[in-house]
Amino acid sequence: MVNIGKINNLEVVKELDFGIYLNGEELGEILLPRRYVPKDTKPGDKLDVFIYLDSEDRLIATTEKPFAMVDEFALLRVVSVNDVGAFLDWGLMKDLLVPYSEQKMKMRPDHWYMVKVYLDKITKRIVASAKLDSFLDNLPPDYEFGQEVNIIVHTETDLGYKAIVNGLHWGMLYKNEVFQDLEQGQRIKAFVKKIREDDKIDLCLHKPGYDKIKDISEQILDYIKKNKGFLPITDKSSPETIYGLFGVSKKAYKNAIGNLYRKKLIVLEENGVRLAHVPNE
Repeated sequence: MVNIGKINNLEVVKELDFGIYLNGEELGEILLPRRYVPKDTKPGDKLDVFIYLDSEDRLIATTEKPFAMVDEFALLRVVSVNDVGAFLDWGLMKDLLVPYSEQKMKMRPDHWYMVKVYLDKITKRIVASAKLDSFLDNLPPDYEFGQEVNIIVHTETDLGYKAIVNGLHWGMLYKNEVFQDLEQGQRIKAFVKKIREDDKIDLCLHKPGYDKIKDISEQILDYIKKNKGFLPITDKSSPETIYGLFGVSKKAYKNAIGNLYRKKLIVLEENGVRLAHVPNE
């Protein structure tokens, strides 16, 4: 089945001066314009192409890949606005339309907006919507504690960072647990910390629980071994210093240090931490 708005692997059926035609199965033959045809392509070859409608609503193929395909979210820039809606740069020659009915607020040129790309079932046109609530939290969250998820940072709030989780749900990274700069549209890995009674998802950037402590402990131990058996970090060191070295909060660092101390792998000194088997100089 050939999917509009997705990458499809299609066979070349014939070649003409202005391009080649691909076997679009139930959609018929689809033109790949000459400017996109790879060198030495011939009938019988198969190509990975993106399928969409051109400005005259004809099916067209391209070997270029858009910034976002159907069913994906992306932060995109408005390049123009007219009576129909706003048009976004999504990496293709034809810009992506956001109808006025799909805008939360009136979009302005040269501003960036988070949108969901979708296929209009009636017109078969690929369009975008900024009304993300229509696409998220429509299913009960089915995640386990500590499960790794893919998130897109949406907005910064007083509480922290609102994020899109696996393209299905809203989640929250709390500001007091984030020790790195995050930007709107940034795609990163996160972990499920808690599913609240209202089905809202609390997230964290490091795996919660014992596995996280174990991972950080190993990271700290490796650092000490590579630095002559000593780590100049104490209880008075700033959270920023700790995060700069290990990418974790001060609380997570202290838990990991406690784990190493209980195993008698380190010695706590006034000016830092030393490997237990390395004598003082």
